[in-house]
Amino acid sequence: MLNNILANIGEMFLDLWTSLGLHKGGWENYVMILISFVLMYLAIVKKFEPLLLLPIAFGMFVINLPGAHDIVWGIQGEGVAYDDVQNKGLLWYLFYGVDKVIYPPLIFLGIGAMTDFGPLISNPKSMLLGAAAQLGVFLTLIGAVVLGFDIAASCSIAIIGGADGPTAIYLTQMMSAYTNEDLLSAIAVAAYSYMALIPIIQKPLMRLFVPKKERVIKMKPLRTVSKVEKIIFPIIVTLVVGLLLPDAVPLLGMLMLGNLLKESGVCDRLSSQAQNGLMNTVTIFLGISVGCKAYGATFLQLQTLMIIGLGLVAFSCGTIGGLLMGRLMCKLSKGKINPLIGSAGVSAVPMAARISEDVGREADPSNHLLMHAMGPNVAGVIGSAIAAGFLIAIV
Repeated sequence: MLNNILANIGEMFLDLWTSLGLHKGGWENYVMILISFVLMYLAIVKKFEPLLLLPIAFGMFVINLPGAHDIVWGIQGEGVAYDDVQNKGLLWYLFYGVDKVIYPPLIFLGIGAMTDFGPLISNPKSMLLGAAAQLGVFLTLIGAVVLGFDIAASCSIAIIGGADGPTAIYLTQMMSAYTNEDLLSAIAVAAYSYMALIPIIQKPLMRLFVPKKERVIKMKPLRTVSKVEKIIFPIIVTLVVGLLLPDAVPLLGMLMLGNLLKESGVCDRLSSQAQNGLMNTVTIFLGISVGCKAYGATFLQLQTLMIIGLGLVAFSCGTIGGLLMGRLMCKLSKGKINPLIGSAGVSAVPMAARISEDVGREADPSNHLLMHAMGPNVAGVIGSAIAAGFLIAIV
């Protein structure tokens, strides 16, 4: 009888051990947990894009807790499609907004409600700088194809150069139907990491490509933009882009709707909700949904490192493209345009514009470029959405 009791106790402890997460985890899970800690540190201590980097890091942390995957996501064997997951968990339902590309356009709605297109309307030439900053997207597209990625995966990787996280997520999910690669987590982490590291990446490039004699150029104050212009602008942009490139409308249309709510002056409650409650809620859901796709067994692969490397190339080339266009415009305008504002053509609002201001003031403390840089900065938001629509159209 004693032997039976001891056997039962032993079996009970064995069952307890097999139910513990410690028994189920692989080395990949622990590596991803460490990576999530690094991202949390960057978000909390260094304040690098904390509003999205922190939810992404925590989603990565939770999904990699040994044994937690089947509970918080659901039971999903190798090759099982998203809709076929068994015992669906909380994160599976939150991810629905990413899988069906609902969250990114809603983020754009909030961004539009917070954006002032006045500097761009005041200086329409800024659109050229936003367009030039998309150079990194198309150069990286070629590079990814050369390295062996299929065209759909290459488009997803290339859009990292637009420095726009929601656009990168949107395009990657749209392309997922045309590729067998699951690239969402790697692309999202790369996109938001490089957005967070803008000061580290852009400043050396700005000093390298723009001589000091051009960095000290002072630009004339922008003209005042009328209310009518600000109301007409989002309507005209949506009409023109919609007629030429309908694939860009889901992102660009929501961006312009948010801006119209703000500038019309008759939808203050809707504008406030888009800027605050809706934006904050969707940001949390988007961040944790993206993070939960960074599961160790699928994330820690050679292609992830390749994507991160290509993302750096894309972002750097986008910055260089904007700076070179800025230098060309400086020459054509006979020194009336400071080329530093070209680096703000990447779609990282408003951090990229602030970096233009910082580097300009390093050269001349009395120089103020922030408002001038906001023109190409918001043009970059439009440009990245158009680039995404173009890539969708060609695939």
